[in-house]
Amino acid sequence: MSLSIIFARSSNHCIGHQGKVPWVLPDEYQHFDQTTADTAIIMGRRTYEDHCCEIPGRLNIVISRQPNYPTASGVLLTDSLTSAISLATAHHYRQCFVIGGSNLIVAALGQATDVFETIVDAQIGGDTYVPVLNFAAFNSSRILEHAIDQDHKLAFLILHHQRR
Repeated sequence: MSLSIIFARSSNHCIGHQGKVPWVLPDEYQHFDQTTADTAIIMGRRTYEDHCCEIPGRLNIVISRQPNYPTASGVLLTDSLTSAISLATAHHYRQCFVIGGSNLIVAALGQATDVFETIVDAQIGGDTYVPVLNFAAFNSSRILEHAIDQDHKLAFLILHHQRR
């Protein structure tokens, strides 16, 4: 089982505000969609509440300490990252992506082989932040630099960090 992380953050490390991603970047979402297609995605409860439905074309696993937390049809519920990875393995997925929140990203970093990090070129006020992550054990490369255009009010950069 290969474990990866994919997330977007602002320059000041904001990843959310009032339960939502605080920007709309269609090409960044397209990167997420293409990168995670046909994989298992693991998310915390608050990340799930951003959309409250199954993201199609993936095995959706939500981690919550609430054993009876209601999820949409097709969304699996578990209580830890370890059990989420086991669920993905039991469903014959060879690739898992942690997609948020902050605590899961931090918890998965030590096991992750790849991290796809989008940096939105803005200082965003929010209520959820990811800490500065240490990528010293990774080789980093730029995948995409996207300027502001009619569909994107913010510029962004996508980095791929691959464990050495």
